[in-house]
Amino acid sequence: MLDEEIMDLGPEWRAFEPGQREKRSRVGAPETVMLHDKGLSTDIDWRNRDIHGNDISGTTRAKMYRLRMWQRRMRISDAIDRNLAFALSELDRMGSQIGLPRNIREIAALLYRKAVINRLVRGRSIEGMVSACLYAACRIANAPRTLDEIEDFSKVDKKEIGRSYRYLVRELNLKLRPTNPVDYVVRFGDQLGVTEKTKRRAMRIVNQAIKMGLTSGKGPTGIAAAAIYIASLLEGEKMTQREVAEVARVTEVTVRNRYKELVDKLNIRIPT
Repeated sequence: MLDEEIMDLGPEWRAFEPGQREKRSRVGAPETVMLHDKGLSTDIDWRNRDIHGNDISGTTRAKMYRLRMWQRRMRISDAIDRNLAFALSELDRMGSQIGLPRNIREIAALLYRKAVINRLVRGRSIEGMVSACLYAACRIANAPRTLDEIEDFSKVDKKEIGRSYRYLVRELNLKLRPTNPVDYVVRFGDQLGVTEKTKRRAMRIVNQAIKMGLTSGKGPTGIAAAAIYIASLLEGEKMTQREVAEVARVTEVTVRNRYKELVDKLNIRIPT
């Protein structure tokens, strides 16, 4: 039988609770690009206790304090390490506050490392480049966020983020496809509390608009907002243009204009 020859790559021991798993494990945390040293350096525990959990003496405590101090200095030994340590902690903070999953934060961390290697961060604010990397990572992972959403948790303004993003894309030669309005429909729909039926109908409206070339040169958030507004009217979930505009971070005028274009060009009949 083939399954008799399959090699088990897991550990030879079993654990039935997190504490037991931690005690029996003989390796540290996996390598990660989210730390400036990729998590490969030694870490000295901050607790002043010995292996049995007893308090250590004053002499040993002073020695451990000096060891920790030198260990921190060795981990961050040059300007590049200091830059990465600060930037990656800022990236993790922003990613967590925005609600981005770990895979997107790791893509952003890789982009920032490439920017450092190519000396793109010189003369530019770290916060601006970190924000630009997060914005680009969201687009790469097909989970786009608007510049307004990134700005909410950044220490720089939208103009600085956009400038850093364009510079990053140009210098790293990133091939990013235009943002699809469909990518925003589900998120905006969830924030507005509409039903799945309404979200699916809004997606169909957006896809029809894309096929007819109606989205060319138009902001994707405005198209998505108008499609959700139309779908809500068709499905009997009436809401105001202001509510949709606030969620999409666009003006009511934008929603109104995109609404008129889609209804006219797609021959959609809105029930009165």
